[in-house]
Amino acid sequence: MKRLMLSGVMATALVAFAAAPAHAVTLSQGHADAVDVNWVNNSFSVKVFDDTVSPGVERDPATVTLSAPAAAKTTVPSGSSYAFLGNPGDTVWILPQTQKSGLLWLGWNTLGVPSGVLQNNNLQLKLTGMSGPNGFSVYTVGTFGAVTKWFDSEDGMPDSRTLNVNAHGHVNWAVEAAGTYTVTFEVTGVRASDGATVSSGPVNYTFVATN
Repeated sequence: MKRLMLSGVMATALVAFAAAPAHAVTLSQGHADAVDVNWVNNSFSVKVFDDTVSPGVERDPATVTLSAPAAAKTTVPSGSSYAFLGNPGDTVWILPQTQKSGLLWLGWNTLGVPSGVLQNNNLQLKLTGMSGPNGFSVYTVGTFGAVTKWFDSEDGMPDSRTLNVNAHGHVNWAVEAAGTYTVTFEVTGVRASDGATVSSGPVNYTFVATN
C-alpha cells in the first residue's frame, strides 16, 4: 500500500512539474519588448520580443524571466511626482526607458497589429494583477522631466493604458524590493469588423530583482 501511495505522490509531482512553466530564458541586458502585441486569427497574441539575440525572436512570456540586477538599483528621487515609488532616498530597482549598458532596455510594441483591424486604431493594455514582495510600477519621464504614471500595483487594479496600433515605445519598469514578481497584463480592443470586444486573456510575466 505504501508503495502504491508513493507511486501516486510521485506521479502527481511529475504531472505538476510537467505543467509548470519552464523559465528557460533570462533576459538581463540589451533590447527587448516585454509586451509584444500581435494580431492573429482576428484576436490578440501577446509575446516577449527578444531582441537580445540575432535575429530577434518572439517568446512565450511564461518561459522568460526579466531580470533587474543589482546594477538596476537606485534611489527614489525627491519630488511628489515620484511618490508612487516610495519615499525620497528609498531603494528601487528600475529598468530604464533610455538605454543603459548592462541593463535590460525593455519596451512595448503593437507593431504586429495592423491599422484598420480595431476601432479607433487603438487597444487597451491593462495591469490586472501582481504578486511580489513590494510594489510594481511602470512610468515615463518626458523630455522636460514630467513624470507620467502608467501602472501602479499599489493604487488599485486594474490599471489601463490606451496604446495606438502599429507603434513602439519604451518606459521605466520599477520594483520596490528584491525578489520575484509575477505581473499580469491583459490586452483588449474592439474589433472593427463586427464591434466585438476581444481580449488576450491574462498574460503573466516574471520579474526578478536581485541585490
